[in-house]
Amino acid sequence: MSSEADCLFCGIVEGRIPADLVREDDHTVAFKDINPQAPVHVLVIPRKHMPSLDVSEPDDQALLGELLLRARDVARAEGIAESGYRTVVNTGDHGGQTVDHLHVHVLGGRAMQWPPG
Repeated sequence: MSSEADCLFCGIVEGRIPADLVREDDHTVAFKDINPQAPVHVLVIPRKHMPSLDVSEPDDQALLGELLLRARDVARAEGIAESGYRTVVNTGDHGGQTVDHLHVHVLGGRAMQWPPG
């Protein structure tokens, strides 16, 4: 698990690593995924370093809710809210998490398949 000092997404939050930002506010940052799996693929992350959903605490409840509201806002801004979109939170190795910083994937612009794989 990466530390905050060497976290890729913390580098994006701090502006040290460039990203194609979609929106940002006091608590979250959203940017386009560099390896998109759909025509629209945006990641919504907390500014606070949180390695995964599994290590979230009861005090993180408001932030976790805010992440989903920002995912909704991104879907609306990207024009995929009416047709539908998928939100995904991968947790841990078997869950497919590749960056140790909590992030919500917002995917849309095409029909999604089930099961996702």
